[in-house]
Amino acid sequence: MLTTELKEGDLKEASQIHKEVFSRQLCSLEWLSCSLNAYPRFLCYVVKDGTKVIGYIIWSQKSGFRKEAVIELEQIAVLPEFQGKGIGGSMIKQSLEKVKLELEGRSSKLKCLTVSTRADNQAQKLYQKVLGVEVEATITNLYSADEVLMVARCV
Repeated sequence: MLTTELKEGDLKEASQIHKEVFSRQLCSLEWLSCSLNAYPRFLCYVVKDGTKVIGYIIWSQKSGFRKEAVIELEQIAVLPEFQGKGIGGSMIKQSLEKVKLELEGRSSKLKCLTVSTRADNQAQKLYQKVLGVEVEATITNLYSADEVLMVARCV
């Protein structure tokens, strides 16, 4: 499946995924709309099964636009019925290539990748495998539980 840029017309479906996958979070449509409207600081992509949005990913540029960019995998979600089929990993790889091209167009390159996630999130294994990130710090009781900060140095 092909990962493409998130468009205004995808927001309703993507926000339903957000609502389902991140049940503790509120205002799904507003959250994703804000991210989409913050381009190019936030780079948003979707994956579709035919015409149906089944997942999305948001990358954010940290600490300003720089010649060597620190990029965070801000959020990724795949509909539960499509999880475990390699879609998340594929979406990460495909969208990261698009992020790198976006950086190139701004005379920048990727310095570091970061991900923060719950310490008990099984997706850490996916992030380690696909992005090469490793846990560098644990922050206790940050959101709904302990959070880990994962980092990969790319240059």
